[in-house]
Amino acid sequence: MSGTNNPEIDRAPESRRLNATLKSSGGEPFSTDRMLALIGEAMRKQDVDMETIRLADHNILPGVTSDEGPGDAWPDIRKTILDADILVFATPIWLGQPSSIAKRALERMDAFLEETDDQGRMMSYGRVAAVAVVGNEDGAHYVSAELYQALNDVGFTIPANAVAYWVGEAMASTNFVDLQEIPEVVTTAVDMLTRNTVHLANLLKQNHYPGERK
Repeated sequence: MSGTNNPEIDRAPESRRLNATLKSSGGEPFSTDRMLALIGEAMRKQDVDMETIRLADHNILPGVTSDEGPGDAWPDIRKTILDADILVFATPIWLGQPSSIAKRALERMDAFLEETDDQGRMMSYGRVAAVAVVGNEDGAHYVSAELYQALNDVGFTIPANAVAYWVGEAMASTNFVDLQEIPEVVTTAVDMLTRNTVHLANLLKQNHYPGERK
């Protein structure tokens, strides 16, 4: 990317990772941790720093507004998301669907539909989102499709091929975190996700979506 003499535009994009595992921090790493670690390593090669938010560690109250009152952890998480250029949303597959914590975070982002800047754009506009999915049975395409649609609905931009996933054999007990070697197809998907996501984030920093005509 060529320089613009604008420090805000010229800086490398910042990224946030939402880990929607059902497990809180502590103990052994889980499959979503491993997938996000791969993406984080690829992002760092693009000079993109990533901060991870483990949703299960926070008291995210049910609702569809940006602040559901006392004890709600979502307002701080929301600010962290909007302070970045890239959102990587990772979820395990449970019962063939995104995790319940992933769905709660998406429900809270519903508030973006009515929250706009001074040009009538959703607060999430200009931010790029990618998806990571892990599970032991089929369903990665379905889960990524659900997340794609929801993230796009609330204003995020989805790059080409912005998904990395792994699913194990049905009825088997091997998890992604247990693999001795990462399959090449997964590392290829992670690299493609990273290249396309960082590229699009840089483009949108230089040329934001148009606002409402006054």
